[in-house]
Amino acid sequence: EVRLVESGGDWVRPGGSLKLSCELSRFSADQYCMAWFRQAPGKSREAVANIDDNGPTAYALPARGRFTISKDKYKPTAYLQMNNLTPDDTGRYYCAAPLWGRCGGQMRGEHFFQYWAHGTQVTVSA
Repeated sequence: EVRLVESGGDWVRPGGSLKLSCELSRFSADQYCMAWFRQAPGKSREAVANIDDNGPTAYALPARGRFTISKDKYKPTAYLQMNNLTPDDTGRYYCAAPLWGRCGGQMRGEHFFQYWAHGTQVTVSA
């Protein structure tokens, strides 16, 4: 069974930084995409960023210039470095991966992803 395990969520003051990680295990495909979504209280889940195994990345507008998605060179683990956080970044962050295939450097909606982690809470407040 494919597993996605996240870590790194925490409380941080506005202007602070956090780094989330997500490990994909028991996954047999040679090509993959790993993505981060988030869901703020009372809002729908939205895509934040994604990265393919061969490197291409994509970012949602609110993440550009502040967030950086990267991956481990040797294993299917993705990271989301989040800088200059604001209260609007508060929410539960979910890591996701599709059954197969890459994101191709484009933002993808929820329907593209079949595997989901349980989420990690990020709270930004003074």
